[in-house]
Formats: sequence, C-alpha cells, structure tokens
Amino acid sequence: MTNRALILSALASSPSILHKPLRSRDTELMMQGLRALGVEITEQTNDLGEETWKVTPAVQLYGPASIDVGNAGTVMRFLPPLAALAKGLINFDGDPRSYERPLGPVIAALENLGVIIDHKNRFALPLTINGAGSIRGGSIEIDASSSSQFVSALLLVGPAMKDGITVKHIGESLPSQPHIDMTISMLRQFGAEVDDSNPAQWSVKPGKLQGQDLVIEPDLSNAAPFMSVAMVCGGSVTISDWPKSTTQPGDQLRSIFSQMGSSIELNEKGLTITGGKEIKGIDIDLHDVGELTPSIAAVAALANTPSSLRGIGHLRLHETDRLSALRQEINNLGGAVTEEQTAIHIVPKPLHSGVFHTYEDHRLATAGAVLGLAIEGIQVENISTTRKTLPDFPGLWSTVLNG
Repeated sequence: MTNRALILSALASSPSILHKPLRSRDTELMMQGLRALGVEITEQTNDLGEETWKVTPAVQLYGPASIDVGNAGTVMRFLPPLAALAKGLINFDGDPRSYERPLGPVIAALENLGVIIDHKNRFALPLTINGAGSIRGGSIEIDASSSSQFVSALLLVGPAMKDGITVKHIGESLPSQPHIDMTISMLRQFGAEVDDSNPAQWSVKPGKLQGQDLVIEPDLSNAAPFMSVAMVCGGSVTISDWPKSTTQPGDQLRSIFSQMGSSIELNEKGLTITGGKEIKGIDIDLHDVGELTPSIAAVAALANTPSSLRGIGHLRLHETDRLSALRQEINNLGGAVTEEQTAIHIVPKPLHSGVFHTYEDHRLATAGAVLGLAIEGIQVENISTTRKTLPDFPGLWSTVLNG
C-alpha cells in the first residue's frame, strides 16, 4: 500500500502527505527510485515515533538515472512504467534473484505502447528505458498469471497516459486479485476514473490525480507471524489499528486462523487473536492470498491434523521458490511435507532442532521464527532479510516474546 501511494503521489498534480507509511527495504528502494527521477520526498518523525512523508511531484520526470530495485516486486514492476514517462535514459538493476523474477509481460506491454527499452532481448532485468517524456497509452493484452503486479504496474500510470489505458488479462487464472482491487481503490482515492466492470479487464481514463492526505493502513501480511504466537503459545496477541474494512489480502488471516482453532475479536483496540486448545489442520485454496502461505505452513506443521495449501504455484516465482523451500526446510527439521506444482501437503510430525534456511526470503525467515516458538534449538539463518518488509522484526519479535 505504501509503494502504491508513493507512485500515485509522484503522478499527482499537487503534493501528498503519507502518515504512518511502512518503512522497509522495499519502500526505501521505491523512494530512492522516485528521487532519482526528480520527485521530492521529505521525511519527518513525531514524538511518538510515527513517520510522515511529504511527496512533491516533479514538473517533469527526468533522467539520466540509475535505479536499484533490490528484490522488490513492486519496485521492479511499478517503476519502469513510471520511468517511461521521464525524459532520458533510466537504468534498472537489482539483486541477482531479481534477474530471475518475471518481468517480461510489463516490458512487452510498454514496448507495445511505443516505449524504447534495451533488455538485450531477455525481457528481464537489468534493463534501460529511453524515456520520451510521455506515453500514448491505449489497449494492451497481458498474461498476468504469474503476478497480479503486472496489471497494477500499468493501471497505476494509466491516468498519466495521453489516451489512458485498457488492460486485458489473457492468461490462465489471475493470482492475488485483492492486490488489483487495492490498486483500483487507491487510484480512485487519488481521483482516477477506473472501469473494472468487465471480467479480467480494467480501463483507466486519462486525467489529473489529486494529492492526498493519507493514513497508510498497517501491513496486515506482516501480522501473520505475530498472530501465530497466540496460536502456538496460547494466550492473546492484539494487533493495533487493524482496519474495519480493507482490500488487503492479509485481512483473510482472520478467517484462516479461526478455522485453525483460534478466536478473533475486532474492536476499537484492534484485532485480538486468542489461541485455542489445539491447532487444527486446514485444507484451503490460497490462490488470492499466496503471500500468507509461509506463516500458515509453519502453523500447520505444528497442528494436530494434516493440511493442504492449494492454488499457490505462482509462489515458485517469488523471492524464492517458496513451495520447494518450505518442503525442504520443514522436512530438514523432521517434518513430512510433500509438494505438487501448485500445492503443498503437510502431515504434522514431531520436529527437532536445526537451522532453518531463508533463501533471502523475508516470509521464509518469519516462518522459521514461528516454528522456533514451539521447537527448541531452531536457528533462523539470515534473519536480517526480514528488513525487506519489516524494519526491525527481531526487535518486535523479542518484545512480543518478553510480554
């Protein structure tokens, strides 16, 4: 949500104020990329430690610029369309894993819209965009079956295109629909006119966006490991500022963890989860909320009945192949996890101590921490990779565990 707000603020016709943004490696990379294109972002922190960012759009985005995307899907997919609106050469590079992550549909779509991109015919990072200062826009077909971010990337810059944009998904099942819903909701919040009345097709009309004064919702996906504490250890955990209505996929944790045996209460204090007498296994399709899979898998490995997590083949293209990694790491601790192309099946078994490898994947790291709640001697390798989406996971984790 923070990175979407940054992109829309950069395209607006007046400054925006973002309250309580998520500070993480991914959002810092997005800010650095926008600043490289001429967007002004100032940061302030109040006495309570709450941050406010003021985003002042550039009159004209410009290069030359070099942008590091790290391994952030939102940065590597949302910034190239924005950079195509700049004048000059914009170089994109990132972590080694970013070269392997799918980006081709965004590159192809931009090329079909007339943008000049040098990617050595690899349709992947690293690449250079030769920005002309504007994009004509129009209708585009795209296969977004490996990431909904391909659709969001084009829709977010649609208002700035001369003819707007119509994006039609032509591939197989579209993953993470809630993330597209989030993009559309935020576009409308900034004043864009979006038509999503046709299945698998979205149109954004050209027009000026208005700067906003926004309070960014807490990242609900980041809540998953902390909610797991109550399920694994007993007792209750409260997540403050949980929104009463939201487009975030993480909101489905309420239903999922209820099915697995916890009780959930949402009131003015926030969301409180209370662990039950036991953890129940679950058979569930996580196609729309795949990013929650690692934490759910960790809890499922500690349940009293088997679980099947389905519809998640697209996770093989995330920060790492998450299905293979979860199977290997849980089984290395004595577990019984099997994988199919689009699912994993977990039969709970007594686990033992060992090293839980993270593959530089923040969600794998937090999954290892959840297992460590119940199994003595779990060591999570490279816990600092959690900085991708959480500024201080070890500190927050210690605070929770110390009551």
